[in-house]
Amino acid sequence: MKQLMLGNKAFARGLYEAGCCVVSSYPGTPSTEITEEAAKYDEIYCEWAPNEKVAMEVTFGASLGGVRSFCGMKHVGLNVAADPLYTMSYTGVHAGIVIGVADDPGMHSSQNEQDSRHHAIAAKVPMLEPSDSAETLEYVKLAYELSEEFDTPVLVKMCTRIAHSQSVVETSQRACPPRKAYEKNIAKNVMMPGNAIKRHPIIEERTNNLKVWSETSGINKIEEGGKEIGIITSSTSYQYVKEVFGDSISILKLGMVNPLPDKLIREFASQVERLIVVEEMDPIIEEHVKSLGIKCEGKNLLPVCGEFSQNLIAAAMGKDIDTGKSLDDEIPVRPPIMCAGCPHRGVFYTLAKNKCVVMGDIGCYTLGAVAPLSAMDMTLCMGASVSAVHGFNKAMGADGEGKSVGIIGDSTFMHSGMTGLANIAYNQSNSTVIILDNSITGMTGHQQNPTTGYNIKGDPAGKIDLEALCRAMGIDRVVVTDPYDLDEFDRVLKEELAAEEPSVIIARRPCALLKYVKHNTPLTVNTDKCTGCGACMRIGCPAISMKEGKACVDKTLCVGCDVCMQLCHFDSFERIEKKGE
Repeated sequence: MKQLMLGNKAFARGLYEAGCCVVSSYPGTPSTEITEEAAKYDEIYCEWAPNEKVAMEVTFGASLGGVRSFCGMKHVGLNVAADPLYTMSYTGVHAGIVIGVADDPGMHSSQNEQDSRHHAIAAKVPMLEPSDSAETLEYVKLAYELSEEFDTPVLVKMCTRIAHSQSVVETSQRACPPRKAYEKNIAKNVMMPGNAIKRHPIIEERTNNLKVWSETSGINKIEEGGKEIGIITSSTSYQYVKEVFGDSISILKLGMVNPLPDKLIREFASQVERLIVVEEMDPIIEEHVKSLGIKCEGKNLLPVCGEFSQNLIAAAMGKDIDTGKSLDDEIPVRPPIMCAGCPHRGVFYTLAKNKCVVMGDIGCYTLGAVAPLSAMDMTLCMGASVSAVHGFNKAMGADGEGKSVGIIGDSTFMHSGMTGLANIAYNQSNSTVIILDNSITGMTGHQQNPTTGYNIKGDPAGKIDLEALCRAMGIDRVVVTDPYDLDEFDRVLKEELAAEEPSVIIARRPCALLKYVKHNTPLTVNTDKCTGCGACMRIGCPAISMKEGKACVDKTLCVGCDVCMQLCHFDSFERIEKKGE
């Protein structure tokens, strides 16, 4: 049956059709929907793991148990999972392992613009790179075949545009291989030095065999056209090249980007007058082509930074194309901002008011760095806030202690904040950590995590008690507070900053967008009382604006959290009464 599918949905369909049985992932845009869609198939066990490293280790265990497995993550998540990946390359697999990684050129939802092909090369594992949804489904199924034929985990690299765009796919039935019997094999699976050193030559031989396979398998193919220009490309860049040039040039389309097919590249280069490599981010293909002694162009024409488009490629090639109609007026920029009623807003307002140095973390609360709150000093990677505040205080001493906090979400804390807190408890810095417990993984679209008490399907699951966990890790001062209550949160913050020992503040209030959250009626402004002082504007709530010198509330956005009401010294905010009251 043919149907339109998002790339991520097609990926999940590929997992289903290939007979994948176990999926473990950590949510991360633009990869999240792969696992969410896979969870809709009852034949596949799916879970959200605490982090990507755990997810990859789960897939390895499932492979040893004899079934095909998968883990998915975004590009920075692969950094977290790199430790098991690099050694899994040595052990190989029992049943097939596919790893989905989604890069984010243009950094639409990421803290860097990392190119995951580097991991494939360094780990010495094959990487496939589809250019649309149909290829995504096909490549996932092929990846399992390659995994088992060549005894290797296989990376399938997505990017934002392939993951989140739709194209036609043709589905087929599920073909689930029988579970393989477990085989104890210490020499292959126990990677202590004496065994690992014997595996390395096997990996090098495997890479050579994969290169031979890639030359003739058809996954890398030459599309004949004009010989004046020849372009080597892959993924979404292939789509842009086709839109710009059509069939007027020759194209070498790469579906396997590691290892690269040397013979095919040489053959293609010999057929064209001018050779150009079109690839987003780093010049990996270009540098490989040049290492073969072949003259080519690439990053001298195209940028290393940012996302490509057909317009960008056309301009770089000196070609005019009809891009269709465009808007006459420029669309106003919509700055990212925390939602109306976000429980994090009062926390950051209070931190800014107290002039705290705030070590931030990865989550929707990173928006605490945005004006007018501007209440964050650092964001690095998942869990770094907790470790960084410890280091900051060890360096600053009394000049930092009592003035600095680390701030982290509940899901991020479970991901990689616990080890930082263990370091604070063990090495005893006078540090305060604020855990923003909004009862969900907010930034990636409301996925469950180990603190929520529900699994990926919304069924009851094990629930970690944050307060008990922090105390068990050696933190004696653990306080739970409601971030909507500004005076109470301010009191707790000052008290914990003044304490001469480590402390944790858990700011607990569910995300305002959760379906089960019952909001108060919206507020309105009594313009006779409002002086236009702008105090309410300091929290950056999108429901509040100034109109004709007075505060104004958009009742379609307001959730009645009352934070603005607590800031107004003139009692100008009033609650809209429900009909019938």
